[in-house]
Amino acid sequence: MYDNIFEEDKLHDECGVVGIFTDNPELTSQLMYYGLFALQHRGQESAGIAINTGGKIEYYKNKGLVADVITNDVIERLSGGLAIGHVRYSTAVSNTIENAQPLVVKFKSGSIALAHNGNLVNADSLRSMLENDGVIFQTLLDTEVVANMIARNANGDIIKSIKNVMDIIKGAFAFVVMTGKELIGFRDHFGLRPLCLGKRPDGYILASESCAISAMGGEFIRDIEPGEIIIINENGIESIKSSKYAKQKSCIFEYVYFARPDSTIDGINVYEARFNAGRLLAQESPTKADLVFAVPDSGTPAAMGYAHELGIPFGLGLIKNRYAKRTFIEPTQELREEGVKTKLSVLKELVKDKTVIMIDDSIVRGTTMRQLAEMVRKAGAKEVHIKIASPPVTHSCFFGIDTPFRHYLIGVTKTVDEIKDYIKADSLYFLSLEGLQKSTGSDRGFCLACLNGDYPMEVPKFD
Repeated sequence: MYDNIFEEDKLHDECGVVGIFTDNPELTSQLMYYGLFALQHRGQESAGIAINTGGKIEYYKNKGLVADVITNDVIERLSGGLAIGHVRYSTAVSNTIENAQPLVVKFKSGSIALAHNGNLVNADSLRSMLENDGVIFQTLLDTEVVANMIARNANGDIIKSIKNVMDIIKGAFAFVVMTGKELIGFRDHFGLRPLCLGKRPDGYILASESCAISAMGGEFIRDIEPGEIIIINENGIESIKSSKYAKQKSCIFEYVYFARPDSTIDGINVYEARFNAGRLLAQESPTKADLVFAVPDSGTPAAMGYAHELGIPFGLGLIKNRYAKRTFIEPTQELREEGVKTKLSVLKELVKDKTVIMIDDSIVRGTTMRQLAEMVRKAGAKEVHIKIASPPVTHSCFFGIDTPFRHYLIGVTKTVDEIKDYIKADSLYFLSLEGLQKSTGSDRGFCLACLNGDYPMEVPKFD
């Protein structure tokens, strides 16, 4: 088992999806590249695209970043007016080409390609049922379970099959599906995972975030509603709304950490939510200081909001190495600690002899924050106060977030005072749950399960 440095102390979303239906087939592969590149933050282990080329689905996927996988050769080779794409984050154990997406399957009525963001809590039982019926699986993906269920129930009407499957699968999901003639998107009934619709002069786009639509030269139209199925073909767009009532439970960590700050998800601008979280953090925990700075990049808007609220100078106390790619190394504590220094360095001239406030979006294990606090103190800071723009993470996520088992979560094993002592800060404060919800400026429902254990559905009985 390998552990990656710096990012190991963060929660991770498992992937991002893109789909496009266009009457400009020569541009499709290149547009898919732009869209996936814009979603690179959602997954860095593998990438892939599938394109309908004259009724036949061709695809290419591999381990690596988008720029390494979707090369000029791939772009030149694959063309067509209908395509889907995927970027994936995974654990090292399952980071194989076989588990990369999109997944392309053939069945009686033709071929379909699927790309999925999320996680099914009943995937194992469904897989076992299918295996008992003689189904052979080639991957470990929940996506393949869904693909088999759609194919088995299609009978010439794939939309009806998708509706039936949506009533059976449980968990968080946002799918883009490509048939021989249609682009289909659908989202779980709670809206846990994001999916939105955009328009180009030559067609339509589906994507996990609006930033991908902008990168593809499109205009954001709206979010796909929880439980909604959207069908795009040569006749235009058809929407099938869910008849089932479920209170929306968008994942709160989209706004804390996962999404790009230039995205808007379910009507909430991510940058504004993070800036507001910083302002509310300042109201809840004002501290006199000479300087406020962030752990880049997701902590930056909150740090700006905190500094703005209290009139404290904001600066770049930590400098991020933009060319340090995510790296997997042997999981020794010594190497992990040294690895942090390849990602971030302290601007000594800025922090020396000053009382500083360092702001981050979250703390999961606490190992990285401890290293950063020590680095800042060694650079000459008089006092290091740490503010976190979300509450402590205290529960595992079963909906597609790579959360450590509960006994690895520092918010479970230690009190706030104990965490403060562990990371060697002069003070430590976490934004309240009420403050985090208020920061979104919305009364939409949010999934807060990783923060309070209130799951929107039944989950596995282990941590």
